[in-house]
Amino acid sequence: MAQYIADRRDVDFVLHEQMNVGDLSKHERFVEFNKKTVDMIISEARNLAIKEILPTQKLGDQEGCKFENGKVAVPESFHRIYEIFKEGEWIAMTEDPEWGGQGMPTTVALAANDYFVGANYAFMMYPGLTHGAGKLINAFGTDKQKELFLKKMYTGQWTGTMLLTEPEAGSNVGALSTSAVKNDDGTYSITGNKIFISSGENDLSKNIIHSVLARIEGAPPGTKGISLFLVPKFWVNDDGSLGEFNDVVCTGIEKKMGIHGNSTCSMDLGGKGKCRGTLLGEENKGMRAMFLMMNEERLQTGLAGFCCASSAYMYAVNYARERIQGKNLLQMMDKSAPSVPIIQHPDVRRQLITMKVYVEGMRSLLYYVGLCEDKIKTSENVEEKAKYQGIIDVLIPIAKGYVTDRAFEVCNHGIQVYGGYGYIKEYPMEQLLRDCRITMIYEGTNGIQAMDLLGRKLGMNNGKPFMDLLFEMQKTIAMTKSVSGLEDFTAKVEEAVNKLGEVALHMGMTVFSEKVLNAFAFAYPFMEVTGDVVMSWMLLWRATIAARKLEKGAKKKDAAFYEGQLKSAEFFLNSILPITLSKMKTILVTNGAAVEISEDSFGG
Repeated sequence: MAQYIADRRDVDFVLHEQMNVGDLSKHERFVEFNKKTVDMIISEARNLAIKEILPTQKLGDQEGCKFENGKVAVPESFHRIYEIFKEGEWIAMTEDPEWGGQGMPTTVALAANDYFVGANYAFMMYPGLTHGAGKLINAFGTDKQKELFLKKMYTGQWTGTMLLTEPEAGSNVGALSTSAVKNDDGTYSITGNKIFISSGENDLSKNIIHSVLARIEGAPPGTKGISLFLVPKFWVNDDGSLGEFNDVVCTGIEKKMGIHGNSTCSMDLGGKGKCRGTLLGEENKGMRAMFLMMNEERLQTGLAGFCCASSAYMYAVNYARERIQGKNLLQMMDKSAPSVPIIQHPDVRRQLITMKVYVEGMRSLLYYVGLCEDKIKTSENVEEKAKYQGIIDVLIPIAKGYVTDRAFEVCNHGIQVYGGYGYIKEYPMEQLLRDCRITMIYEGTNGIQAMDLLGRKLGMNNGKPFMDLLFEMQKTIAMTKSVSGLEDFTAKVEEAVNKLGEVALHMGMTVFSEKVLNAFAFAYPFMEVTGDVVMSWMLLWRATIAARKLEKGAKKKDAAFYEGQLKSAEFFLNSILPITLSKMKTILVTNGAAVEISEDSFGG
């Protein structure tokens, strides 16, 4: 089953040949994480994912979560692997060992999660959300809050969640009505209802620490008046022991299209007037705190979608090699010709290579964002830190929005490769498609990601981060110009990068014109073309490395892999990028039909 999660050869290629992650060990912060150590970590993660976590994927989907009398029982098989996951200290891989982390580079942690999430996305949401909630405490908590909660969360003794969404406040978080009233002892009485809370109630740990957005009595309306609170399921005494139940009640769980093994809860806070919380950070600064953590959460959501796609691709390739159906087209007139594996059929190969190029490009993009984070941690130069942070900020809508869109497309192709078998539960493809779909909605729908890219990230710091990203692409193009045989590839990517710069300038100007609504009607296409150009950059970068290795005489076992990198770039640049250039032309027109049509004209 190893090949059905992530391709180890490709993971190693991105880590060591493209990102050169071993170089991070030259810095004191990551001195322990040389290439040998990184390989050991990935091998351990891969073994755990394959041997322990992957067998629970289908079981968890079939069994689902059970709700009774305010309590949620997760799939039985999740308990054992959660204990193993805790013991391996995998929950807080990038965090300070003082608090139960491993202190490893973000890039390496992403590669480990490439296997974990690919093995069982629904399960990984429990430790993933625990880590996310812990990060909020680490960033904004008082010394006392850190002492009481952080290590127990990072080591998995307690789980954690984030309570944002309300029935009347979905994407519009500023409309939330959950209230907080300050008590004499400095705590706050919390009252309100939250919905769609992933992992909100579960039986994996003795306590669940909720990070809750609420409005303090008398605070300003909208997002400016939102504060962040720490609300445990069971109150935590000053000595760290558990106290009374804190009036945090799960009122039900959702029946969902996918991720059946994760509990998606409706939560009632303070229904009996006995829910307390402590302020996390400053009053009325809750949204700012959440946005500071949003990059990581959106990156992890992008990774989740990608992992479904990676698994779908590996399943599809292996199925296509084994499934015998129809004659080779070149032997159609030969009555005695045998049936062949479907991987020999051109249309199946078209679907497989489409899946391949996106999976490879997305893996490189996600790991690159992680590498930028690691460079921020290791750089002593303020300007360099700011540059990499800016690039991360621009790429996050792509890493979340574009990646999850393409990931779902890859899963869809996977079902098609399987044919009718892809649609039935006996095979894994339909679950991967169902599980993947939510990633296009989580952490801000992909339409919101597009608006974020256009409305916030494009013009950030007078456009410098976007220009820095284009400059990084140009650096790869300049490097590639010295590689024989890639001239056509280089020219195509250079044309696309230059055109994207033109489109970005146009969109930036249109946002501040009377056609602002037209601009936002094209925010999504702008995100798509930006993502396509980023893919072309990543695939050209890969092809450059591969071409050099082949020129030097790669080992026979590696030659096919490197040749595959060249074909991936060739396919994307000749079959997909021309469509991208056409989309750019339509964006430059910025036609207003979508915003000018009257509501009545939609019919219905």
